[in-house]
Amino acid sequence: MIAKMTRWPFITVCTLLMILGSCKEKDPMVWKSLEVKVSAYNSVRSQTDGQPNIAAWGDTLKPGMRCVAVSRDLIPLGLGHNTPIKIVGIDSIFLVKDKMHPRWKNQIDIYMGEDVEKAKNWGKRKLVVQYVIQSDSLNR
Repeated sequence: MIAKMTRWPFITVCTLLMILGSCKEKDPMVWKSLEVKVSAYNSVRSQTDGQPNIAAWGDTLKPGMRCVAVSRDLIPLGLGHNTPIKIVGIDSIFLVKDKMHPRWKNQIDIYMGEDVEKAKNWGKRKLVVQYVIQSDSLNR
């Protein structure tokens, strides 16, 4: 009798978990892929305006941050402020924190602090980036 009584809470919990699992909403976030030119930049006066540590959206950049600047044509595609992105081949997630000059198209810049030599060694590459968008924005 005791053994049967102790099984009921277990069965009830399992049933509840099955019901909740079947009611689970579809993941609202989707990763999209895009091939872009990828270069690098630094927070030094020669590459920016008078405030090299302040990004276009007002964020303060500090060496070691995992962030990127995006060309403005990528913003309407979903690469807006604080969008998480992955760069295929790099094992990190970056956040969009800065915008590039309007003359640049289909490009992102990886922020490399004040290490100008590291940025020069990176050069320019064509790579695939993946970025997160709301799945409901796919229907627009």
